[in-house]
Amino acid sequence: MIQLLFVLVFAEAVVAFLLMVKIGPLRELVMNGLDQVKMRKGTVLTIAGTMSVILFSNWVSIVKIQNKGAKIGTMTPMDQVLWRTHLLEASLMGFSLYLGFLIDRMHRHLQKLINLRRNGGSSKKEVEKLVAEKLQLKENEDKTREEMKQLQKQISSLTETINKLKIESKEKDKKIETAEAHVVSLQKQSADLLLEYDRLLEDNQNLQAQTKTRHF
Repeated sequence: MIQLLFVLVFAEAVVAFLLMVKIGPLRELVMNGLDQVKMRKGTVLTIAGTMSVILFSNWVSIVKIQNKGAKIGTMTPMDQVLWRTHLLEASLMGFSLYLGFLIDRMHRHLQKLINLRRNGGSSKKEVEKLVAEKLQLKENEDKTREEMKQLQKQISSLTETINKLKIESKEKDKKIETAEAHVVSLQKQSADLLLEYDRLLEDNQNLQAQTKTRHF
C-alpha cells in the first residue's frame, strides 16, 4: 500500500511539474490526458472518496494508538510500527489528495489561459481588421476630399467664366443699344437730308421755271 502511494505521489508530482513548466509537447499531452480523465468524473470522485475514507480511518487508528499508549504510559513496539505505518499512509494520502486538488486547479487555470489566448488572438485579428478598415476609410476620405477640392476649383473657374461672359454680354448689350441709337440718329439725319434735298430740288425747279419765264 505504501509503495503504491509513493508511486501515486511521484506520478502526481511529475504531472504538476509538467503543468508548471512547459517542456516541448509534454504539457499538451498532460492536458489532453487530464481532459480524458475528467471525462470519467464519477470514477475520479469515487477514488478520491475512497482515499478520504481510508485517510480518515488511518487518523482514527493513529488517535486510538496514541490514546492506548497514553493510558498504558508507553507504546509497545507493535503499536509503534502500526502508528508509524498509519501516519506514513495518512501523510502520503493527504499529500496525494492535495496534489490532485492542485493539479485540478492548475488544469482549470491553464484551460482558461488557453481560451483567453485564443480569444485574444481572434480579438487581435478583429482589431487589425478594424484598423485596416479605418485606414481604408481614411484613404477614401482623403481621396474624396481631394476630389471635392478639384470640384470646388472647377466650380470656381466656371463661376468666373460665367461672370466674365455676363460682363461681356452686358458690354455687348450696351454696344448694341449704342449702335441702335446711332442708327436711329442716322435715320433721322437721313430723313432730314431727304427733306432738305426735296426742298432744294423744289427751289431749283422753281428757279428754272422763273428763268424760262424771263427768257421768253
